[in-house]
Amino acid sequence: MTGAAAVAPPVMRAAVIHRYGGPEEFRTETVPEPGAGPGRVLIDVTLAGLNYADLHCRAGEYQRHPLPAVLGADVVGRRRGDRRRVAALLRKGGGYAQVVCAEEALTVEVPDGVSDEQALALLEQGATAYGALTLLGRLRPGERVAVTAAAGGVGHLAVQLARELGAGRVVGLASTVTKREFVRSLGADAVLDPADPQLAARLGESGGVDLFVDSVGGAVLRSGLAALAPFGRLLCVGARGGPEESFSVAELADGSAGVLGFWLQHLLDDRTLFAGVAEHLFRLAQERRLVARIDRVVPLDGVAGAHRAMSGRETMGKVLVDVRRESRDGATAQKPVPRTGDR
Repeated sequence: MTGAAAVAPPVMRAAVIHRYGGPEEFRTETVPEPGAGPGRVLIDVTLAGLNYADLHCRAGEYQRHPLPAVLGADVVGRRRGDRRRVAALLRKGGGYAQVVCAEEALTVEVPDGVSDEQALALLEQGATAYGALTLLGRLRPGERVAVTAAAGGVGHLAVQLARELGAGRVVGLASTVTKREFVRSLGADAVLDPADPQLAARLGESGGVDLFVDSVGGAVLRSGLAALAPFGRLLCVGARGGPEESFSVAELADGSAGVLGFWLQHLLDDRTLFAGVAEHLFRLAQERRLVARIDRVVPLDGVAGAHRAMSGRETMGKVLVDVRRESRDGATAQKPVPRTGDR
């Protein structure tokens, strides 16, 4: 021999899309592991999270990643080197895989007493809910809060955090009887059906709403605006668009109302702020004052089914992917492992 044999690059398993489209585009494949670089760390992933933004990324409607692409914006696992347990957010996806390369600035250690499931469910959705309520919504003790999609990943945490922050009245909106019962169990003072034709009037009871946290848009957003008390704020989480979401200055002035838009990326741009929010959320979790509901944990080849369930509004709380596990056959790949979290 005249030279050493070439060393094969390390590989991993991942859920990959080769074109934008529906959930059927996911393929579970063996792909090269990512490489680390300056300011980045490799994480051996335990669990990855699903978020509504992932559905839009898969369809090519948001953050069009170069194809083939691995989606997924949040993970928990072990950091290579020191093997410390960490959770991380990923600006450019890559989470539906067994190894990710994460920015050090968006990686936080998970303290003892907080499970992998709870840490992952709290990091992105919890930071969104907390940031929206405090940084932009500026919720004050005694104020009245309403939260749309209150059984969802962000919404069910926003209901709990509003209570934790001293809200005087918390109203949750949820689309089914089962979801409304769940929201009521979180401590909401009232739970409403967003399809109720009298929604604005019902929201306006007891003096109206000081802070309306909306991730739905459309007619529901309009009802929230109509129900705002003087000096109330309509807080939109997530970018949308439509005729119902256009406001005139005169319309807002008539109610002394404000309209705000929250994007998590601006919180992530400030490492000190992001780390502080994560530490606060994890401390609440340690003290059992904030508990994320885990809707289901699916295997790596169950990502397509999880996307279908989330798209069909069948989920409550956080959906997770166990990237270390795959089904033995395609028929079982879509069957979720139900989890209720640590509540």
